[in-house]
Amino acid sequence: MADPPGCCSTCATCLLCPYSCQWITAKKEKRKGLRTTKYDCSWFLFLFCVFLFTLVWLYFAIIILNDFHNFNEFIFRQKKLWLDWSLVLLIATTVLISYSSVLLVLALCLQLCGQPLKLHWVHKVLLILTALVVAAAFTGLGIKWAEEWKSAWISLQATGPFLHIGAVGGMTLLAWPLASFIYRTCSTGLRVFVLLVYSAAMIALYLAPLGITSPCIMEENQLPPKPALVGHRGAPMLAPENTLMSLHKAVDCDVQVFETDVMVSADGVPFLMHDEELTRTTNVQAVFPERAALNSTAFNWTDLQQLDAGSWFLERRPFPTVQNLSPGDRQEAAEQRIPSLEQALEAAKHSNLSIMFDLRPENHSDYQNFVNVTLAVILQSGIPLQQVLWLPDGFREDVKQQAPGVQHVYGRKRVENEKEPVLHVNLPYQDMSSEEIRQYRQDNISVNLYVVNQPWLFSVLWCSGVSSVTTNACQVLKEMEHPIWLLPSSTYFMIWIVVDCVSLLIIIWAFVLMKKCSRRRRPAESETDVLLTKINSLMQE
Repeated sequence: MADPPGCCSTCATCLLCPYSCQWITAKKEKRKGLRTTKYDCSWFLFLFCVFLFTLVWLYFAIIILNDFHNFNEFIFRQKKLWLDWSLVLLIATTVLISYSSVLLVLALCLQLCGQPLKLHWVHKVLLILTALVVAAAFTGLGIKWAEEWKSAWISLQATGPFLHIGAVGGMTLLAWPLASFIYRTCSTGLRVFVLLVYSAAMIALYLAPLGITSPCIMEENQLPPKPALVGHRGAPMLAPENTLMSLHKAVDCDVQVFETDVMVSADGVPFLMHDEELTRTTNVQAVFPERAALNSTAFNWTDLQQLDAGSWFLERRPFPTVQNLSPGDRQEAAEQRIPSLEQALEAAKHSNLSIMFDLRPENHSDYQNFVNVTLAVILQSGIPLQQVLWLPDGFREDVKQQAPGVQHVYGRKRVENEKEPVLHVNLPYQDMSSEEIRQYRQDNISVNLYVVNQPWLFSVLWCSGVSSVTTNACQVLKEMEHPIWLLPSSTYFMIWIVVDCVSLLIIIWAFVLMKKCSRRRRPAESETDVLLTKINSLMQE
């Protein structure tokens, strides 16, 4: 194959070397008669599929970052090893997508330069390994973290319009090497097949917006009020979770509700703690090494007060924001202790902050006593009962009798024939569709969804009309005065049509231009073939 105009021999050689792992000059290639075979084409198709597969995984990896702190906590509970695994995920994914992207770009450039697509066996092995690694990642996600499929579906409501534009742009650029391939190949059947596949893909992309729905495609005056913020264990990106410092930082973020978890000590003192063990958020292994594996409820309050509940935050850095803390905040974090529920209620009362909590562990044999002790502390604290949001389902009727002013929040959707109307629900954000959120809003039911950390997710829920969200990133969501994007349907329709029309014109231009280049190249190739034939005849004589 002769190089097309504008593609020098040196450039072709530089492209061929990393792709084929051979330093073949254009002249040597001519003498060896290297050509792109059907076998080579099949490997290019495999490369393209691996690239798309890895690109989809990159999208998933970015989406699940919203919930990745849960995965870090899960690994710690299983292995007692703390690491921000999101960094490992992103680095590995970046390496995989970069590798497949570079190979794909090299292949497309080689096609434009008329060079053979002889993929080296090392690249073939690595591509197979890449496909297997990504397949294993998707399989693990489906088995151990299936709710993230719902997260990805929700994310399409935020990214769908932009993914459509990106996909159209990428497939439009692909028209150049595709046209070069069609005009170079001699197989009519292959030409027709490739054209049909490409045309079908482009038609599907052009019509994709018909299936794209998003709550953020609306008029500006239809936007619901901004959801209230509920601090997940306070402000855990700015202070050790479930501490008084975390509560105060949440107040600084304009959080309206402090969400926490309550356990009861062996001597009957309710205190703030999420995990059943103390190893993740305290120095219990240093103070009580022989009792470190015991349940939190097995410790007396005097023992719990000896524990440091803040230094772990500075050492393990559960969030990247920890490294940006001021010296004063670092000093305050290092001095944190496990707070009692009484202390938290007192701080919430002075800050005019509502408090919502779970009572753990639900399967404890003395759980009814936990409920009674907790209610007694609430009633003695003097906090207005309407500021207390009760989450536990166990012995809820007793709670209604002893503290009738407490607001009851249910961790389920409403059902038909409810004895009492459900006014507040608290659910994972994956469990409520935009349509359900709108319906609950119309029925004056407060909907709180957890845990929402990323602005894109907050924007979708904001447009849907959710009442509040539980978040680790209150300092980020506080600054958002508007959803990331909001488009009237007429504007989106105009963008859709313009993008499709421009894409179609570029594709037509690419095929016309490549056809002209192929016509110019054919006479030169014919003259070269005649000259080579004459030289060959003379040498034989």
